[in-house]
Amino acid sequence: MTDPRGRATTCPYCGVGCGVAAVAENGAVDRSLAVSGDPDHPANFGRLCSKGAALGQTVGLEERLLSPMIGDQVVSWDRATRAVARRFKETIARHGPDSVAFYVSGQLLTEDYYAVNKLMKGFIGSGNIDTNSRLCMASAVVAHKLAFGADLVPGCYEDLDLADLIVFSGHNAAWTHPVLFRRMEQARARGQRHVVIDPRRTDTAEVADLHLPIAPQTDVRLWNGLLADLIRRGAVDRTYVSRHVAGFAAVEAQLSRDDQSTFAVAADCGVALPDLERFFEMFAETQKTVSLFSMGANQSAQGVSKGLAIINAHLATGRIGKPGACPFSITGQPNAMGGRETGGMATTLAGHMDFDAESRARVARFWGVEAVAERPGLNAVDMFDAVADGRIKAIWIMATNPAVSLPNAARVRKALADCPFVVVSDCMADTDTMAYAHVKLPALAWGEKDGTVTNSERRISRQRPLFDPPGAARADWRIVADVGAAMGFGDGFSWRSPAWVFREWARLTAYQNEGGRMLNLGPLAAMGNEAYEALRPVQWPVTGAGGLARLFEDGRFQTPDGRAKMVPVEAKGPAQATDIVFPLALNSGRVRDHWHTMTRTGLSADLCRHTPEPYVEIHPADAEALGVIEGALTRVQTVQDEAVVIARVTDRQRQGAIFMPMHWTDAYAPSGRVNGLVAPNVDARSGQPEFKHTPSRVRPYRETWRGFYLARQKVEPPPHHALIWRRIPQKDCQLHEFAGRGGGEEREALRKAMLSKTTGEVIGFEDAGAGTLREAHLEDGRLERLFFTTSTGALPPRDWLCELFGAGRLSAEQRASLLIGRQPGRSAALAPLICTCRNVRLDAIAKAMEAGAVTVDAVSEATSAGSVCGSCRPEIGRLLKQASCSETRHAA
Repeated sequence: MTDPRGRATTCPYCGVGCGVAAVAENGAVDRSLAVSGDPDHPANFGRLCSKGAALGQTVGLEERLLSPMIGDQVVSWDRATRAVARRFKETIARHGPDSVAFYVSGQLLTEDYYAVNKLMKGFIGSGNIDTNSRLCMASAVVAHKLAFGADLVPGCYEDLDLADLIVFSGHNAAWTHPVLFRRMEQARARGQRHVVIDPRRTDTAEVADLHLPIAPQTDVRLWNGLLADLIRRGAVDRTYVSRHVAGFAAVEAQLSRDDQSTFAVAADCGVALPDLERFFEMFAETQKTVSLFSMGANQSAQGVSKGLAIINAHLATGRIGKPGACPFSITGQPNAMGGRETGGMATTLAGHMDFDAESRARVARFWGVEAVAERPGLNAVDMFDAVADGRIKAIWIMATNPAVSLPNAARVRKALADCPFVVVSDCMADTDTMAYAHVKLPALAWGEKDGTVTNSERRISRQRPLFDPPGAARADWRIVADVGAAMGFGDGFSWRSPAWVFREWARLTAYQNEGGRMLNLGPLAAMGNEAYEALRPVQWPVTGAGGLARLFEDGRFQTPDGRAKMVPVEAKGPAQATDIVFPLALNSGRVRDHWHTMTRTGLSADLCRHTPEPYVEIHPADAEALGVIEGALTRVQTVQDEAVVIARVTDRQRQGAIFMPMHWTDAYAPSGRVNGLVAPNVDARSGQPEFKHTPSRVRPYRETWRGFYLARQKVEPPPHHALIWRRIPQKDCQLHEFAGRGGGEEREALRKAMLSKTTGEVIGFEDAGAGTLREAHLEDGRLERLFFTTSTGALPPRDWLCELFGAGRLSAEQRASLLIGRQPGRSAALAPLICTCRNVRLDAIAKAMEAGAVTVDAVSEATSAGSVCGSCRPEIGRLLKQASCSETRHAA
């Protein structure tokens, strides 16, 4: 697709599915890439968030896996393919098809998903393929199927523009889906109101009209209470219910078993009664209401019930299938939807077909096999339990990092270490999971992939290659097809291009589909290669006139009787309650500028600046009681494991609960991995883990010494388990922070490990009495390494020292100040970064506010913060709100 703005493709991050226009500069020789939003893409209309805007910084070949490997030996593709095929065939022959498994990812393209699902369920004959979307969206999938008859997302992004009320239920959209949040920010200018249901006062909550900081895992109680209140008010659309909904009477009867008074609901949820009543009134009086729900609702042992409770309120009021009105599950990954559609989850076949006899026979006929898998396979948590106990003896992991992302990650790591045969196909060479691979297969990354993805509003978009495949890297669908052929299934995997795979997938959705399945891509099945290359974004179901934006407009659902079903749900406590030993509820989630396990965002120094290292948020009252200090290293413990991170003491965190971000890995902060702490409790119906609630406790770490090491290249964490170590990429160097509880021997051992191979000029200073050591290594006048430690004193800010690595030969003044650690005339560290795109820090924003800027737009005009991607605009709004409250208190 030729366009002066660049080649049209799709962002590889969240489920918004933003269109990207990218230009490979310098003929793509040095993989330089200019990225901008695609103004013609209907998901984002040219906007990008901070992560999307920084894509050009993440396409280099550093840390890439570029050759197939068996053990530590580089091998040919033919040898690697034959090795994988042989071991899987031998394992199946000895132990049956359920002794093998595939664990895949929402990072795969739809064509990749289709290929791998076909191999496992159609030709190997097992249901043991699951996707990391199990960790994100499985509960929403089950709720959709129970209510609508299939995994159908009813709404579209236009509904977010048209709604008069948006309810964010467990959804920090300002950070996780910032481009959509910008759309809703514009709608607020015409009067749209926002309600946030979240235990934390997130940036989304800070700028909302109403925040309900509910107690952890009381969502069902809240939504049941809302429905009971709607019934009392007479706000139920009885006509819609009688024509289009089943199960209302059963839900009404279930609600009557509990005290549904607003007083009781407010008390159980831990929110102020006036706020609860205001929410109930806002919902009752607003016909155009969209309820967005995401990980805060899904990642729970009650995730399905939470989704159903939200859907029940919309069905009862008829707020579905209408402009500006729907329950809307927002996905977290770029192709979680594509995986759900093609059968990437263990609990479905493909094309939204289940394991009933009719569907199994239909898919078998289409694929030309005697039979497909007889039953659902193991979901993600159960799959790795089966690896641990030996039932699964060979596993293939594709484009995901379960050694970090799964709950109770230490058990997952041991399972992989003990597994007889582990295959990992990935674009990165050194993920935590890759360390356990017997065979490593190099896959394409974003900017090289060629295929399709489906976003949260059912919109199919193209990802197009911007660079030629590097090294020996191959497309995932081709890797799967080659292994399938080597296993003896060549006729089923003879595709020659992604377009060929897509056409087959589209034909399957239309095969023997007389309107009973809404997922239908039939009109796309006859596309030629040129039409596939030029495919514009389109929503499914696909009709001759294009795609259907909004489902259920006619009141017909994909159930046997065509009626949606309201399902009674009971409010329950968390799967594992806090107690006197572990009194705090641990919640985990994302930060603004990072993504999953940082294999991509960690390559961008810009994206590492807003949240440079892992942390734990804790309420001031809890921190004071426990002796936890702002910015100090803090130990977080659960039954499963422990982590050590810095403390952020804030009243934005609910008392009795803590929050930790999920992104850090062995490569960046071995002691900061949160999912190792998470209990492996799951929703009984969806198998989705309860990442949002694990009993925990917090204590000060109380290190005896600390320090940092700056170098042009990263170094691996030292083999000293007790050392707390973090790596923070900078523009011109790598910053390594560390702390320990040992003595001088521990510090000296680390110094030797970091500096033993250095040459050139050495400048040093040591004060043994204060436990202070500062050492700089220069070559030809350029700074190469810095090593600072202390056991009693303060360490200098890192900002200026990091800048010196890009300064060339140091001046006399810079050399004189080097061991002091501060630029002459600059006495303090730089203020926290607020705007990544424009490099605007807190002090500049504070000056703008002091000068009279009282709106986000005014601050943006004065500082340029928020003028590019807008991801920081909610944070600027929070700062303005805090300043206004402070002025009010001062005046009083």
